[in-house]
Amino acid sequence: MMMRSANQALEAIENRWRDFLSLKADVGGMGSETMKQTIRPWQVLAAVVVLGAVAASVAYYKGALQPFGVYRPANALMVIAPYRYAGTWVIDDPTVGLNREPFVSGIPEMIDEMVKDIPDADKGFRLLFSTQPFPGYTHRLTWRRGDGTGNWYYCEQLQKEGWLCPGLFRYYRAAPREIYAKAEKK
Repeated sequence: MMMRSANQALEAIENRWRDFLSLKADVGGMGSETMKQTIRPWQVLAAVVVLGAVAASVAYYKGALQPFGVYRPANALMVIAPYRYAGTWVIDDPTVGLNREPFVSGIPEMIDEMVKDIPDADKGFRLLFSTQPFPGYTHRLTWRRGDGTGNWYYCEQLQKEGWLCPGLFRYYRAAPREIYAKAEKK
């Protein structure tokens, strides 16, 4: 008896669900013929799953999930194109949400040394960087300390120290111990 009540309850819920999802469409435009089209629950679920997957993919690509600890995998070798703006070096990188992000506190002086032989570097140059040595790298920055917001790096080749802002975390989950770099003409 209890089994029959449970089956009847499930059947009643299923019928209400079908009634809820039923659509009536006027086929002739005059109301003379009515066609009943039913959307099945699995179709609704499939649409929700597909839309959710698309939204999650866009959020992942745009980096919107970074505050939740979800990062896009970093390339082994990355490239940015710094240029001079308002008296300092800046970068634009829409793939990680940076626009005119300035280099400050010693890094502009390092960049000046790195590009001294590149004509018109102020208008932009290519800066390759990686956490691993790569063929042709010219400078190695070694992590010295963090300060709660950014990280201080030392470049032995230039005998200079500079601060990299939290924009570094758009490329790396944690501050790398070493960053290898090479500046070259665009």
